[in-house]
This record gives sequence, structure tokens and C-alpha cells, in this order.
Amino acid sequence: MSADIAKLESIAKQVRRDIVRMVHSCQSGHPGGSLGCADFFVALYFHQLNHRPSFSLDGIGEDLFFLSNGHISPVFYSTLARSGYFDASELATFRKIESRLQGHPTTHEHLPGIRVASGSLGQGLSVAIGAARAKKLNGDDKLVYVLMGDGELQEGQVWEAAMYAPHNKVDNLIATIDRNGQQIDGATDQVLSLGNLKAKWEAFGWDVLETNGNNMQMLSDTLAEAKSRTGNGKPIMILMKTEMGNGVDFMMGSHKWHGVAPNDEQLAAALSQLEETLGDY
Repeated sequence: MSADIAKLESIAKQVRRDIVRMVHSCQSGHPGGSLGCADFFVALYFHQLNHRPSFSLDGIGEDLFFLSNGHISPVFYSTLARSGYFDASELATFRKIESRLQGHPTTHEHLPGIRVASGSLGQGLSVAIGAARAKKLNGDDKLVYVLMGDGELQEGQVWEAAMYAPHNKVDNLIATIDRNGQQIDGATDQVLSLGNLKAKWEAFGWDVLETNGNNMQMLSDTLAEAKSRTGNGKPIMILMKTEMGNGVDFMMGSHKWHGVAPNDEQLAAALSQLEETLGDY
């Protein structure tokens, strides 16, 4: 099944518009990483993932996705809405009182598409491994996906999970790391260098792929390749190079937009660079 790259790129433009509008509306949130990961979410949900927007929490018979770096909730919410989990008009309630769309995804609001509360960094890989093992125990042949941030790898729990999955041959798992090189306090290399991630994950026993997370064709091809490698005794890791703030020139490449909302003038400048393709909410 080949991807319609132009269609995916068009959807990603709308997702980026949604992100900056959502964060501006409540003057709170995390636009930088959300913009950088827009292509990944669109490629996953609109092409690669075997999922049902009708949504059942048990996820039997469908692929599962877990967002570990939950602060990039704007891109997650936009993608879920645009792929049919709930009406896009609800995006206007982002981070508002009584909204189901809080700053970090939670489960007690019963928002379709959210399977686990996330935002306490370092936990998502462990959760995904548990879900993947449950699928094997239940004879379910579908896959489990998880996205993590690179700064998140400074949490020790990640490396416990990194050891566990290959030892237990969790080969129905595809993990992805958003390698944008930025975290809230600055560049990851300055805060706590991650070193050679490819060599590290391979040393732990993972099958490692690398891709450009802001090139839709390359990203789609990598996701397809990762899927083709499942079932071979090793978990899959995708090291995905992205640029924080991708799509909005003044937000690109700087940790300063990790968790800062644009003002009115900045919103107008951002929207002028992002084509409306699916209709604003």
C-alpha cells in the first residue's frame, strides 16, 4: 500500500494550523515539539496505523499508539480530531476549564483515542511494552507504537525498558524517538548529552532505523520498513530527526518555543505560512 504523499502533506499543514491556533487561544501549551512531529502523526494515523476511530479502550484487533512525551498534546488532539475520533470543533476547548483536551492527555475525561495518561516523562515505553506483550498473550497479531522525546531519554526507566523488550523478544513493538535535539532548558547535548543513540539501542538488542521526520516520503517509507521488520525477534526503534517548530520559520530550531504560546501578531505570522487545507475549526 503506497502512501499518497501530497495528501498527507496537505493534512499536515492543517494540523500545524490547528496547533498554533490551539496554543494561542489559551496562551498555554507546547507548540515547538508539536509542530516538529506533525508529519509523523499524520503519516501514522492517516496511512500506517490499523486503527478504528469508533474507539474501544481494550484495542483488541487494532494497532495501538501511546504518546509518552504527553506535553505535545496539541498535535495528538488535532490528529485524532482530523482522523475522526471527535469533532474538530472541540479543539477550541484546548486547556480550558472542564475540557476533555487538557495540557497533558488523561483518561478520566474519556477522550476517544487516549489510552493512557502521559506527560510524566520516561513511562511510555514501559506502557507500550506491556501492551505489546498483552497482545502476544491474547493471540492478537496487531502492533503497538510509541513516541518518545529525546530529552526524555535522560530518565532511567527508559533504559530499564530498553533492556526488557529485547530480552523478552517483544517484536510487535515499533518505538520512535523524536530527535529534535532540544528540551525545555536548552539543547540536549548541553543539558545531558545522549551520545550515539543508534549504537546504544543496537547494543541493547533493538533493530534500529533512522529517518527524517519532516520529510513525508522518507518518513512514510521508514514506517513501512519498520512494520516489515516486526515478528523477527527484536523490537524496532526509529530514530527520527525533526526540527522543533517545523513549518513556522521563527519557531524553528530553538528550545525557546518548547512551551511558549504565540501572541496575536505571532499567530498571524504563523498562519500566513500554513495553508488551510481541511477547514479551520
